[in-house]
Amino acid sequence: MTKLFLSLHVLAAIIAVGPVTVAASMFPATLRRALGDADAGDARTTLRTLHRICRVYAGVGIAVPLFGFATASSLGVLGDAWLITSILLTAAAVGVLALLILPAQDRALAEVTGPPTPSAPLRPGRLAMFTGVFNLLWATVTVLMIVRPGSTTGV
Repeated sequence: MTKLFLSLHVLAAIIAVGPVTVAASMFPATLRRALGDADAGDARTTLRTLHRICRVYAGVGIAVPLFGFATASSLGVLGDAWLITSILLTAAAVGVLALLILPAQDRALAEVTGPPTPSAPLRPGRLAMFTGVFNLLWATVTVLMIVRPGSTTGV
């Protein structure tokens, strides 16, 4: 059963987290294009698509920790420091996505596709920074999962 849970955990991570990291990373550059060109219909359409990918796959991403907990439980490592660290980093990544990236994307879409508003100017660089932090958190979790202490791989 452990191999099944581990396989599902890894597949869920690839299928769910991968698209979010790529789409979120592409969003700021596309936003710059949309803001810089008054006739940037393609960029606005791309922004909507990238945001939808982020929202949908963020929802699908709940499978990653669910299968992760099932795997850790079957391996008997729920109390290991590397796993607790991974859980905390995953929670931080979820927080960055849910509280910083997705709301900023919502605001950007509203400003780029709707009528002009007197709100604060959009800052694609700040959104890019949040996305970089999100990606760095996931990269760290991935490294912990591969090079975990007590690994049976002998590395």
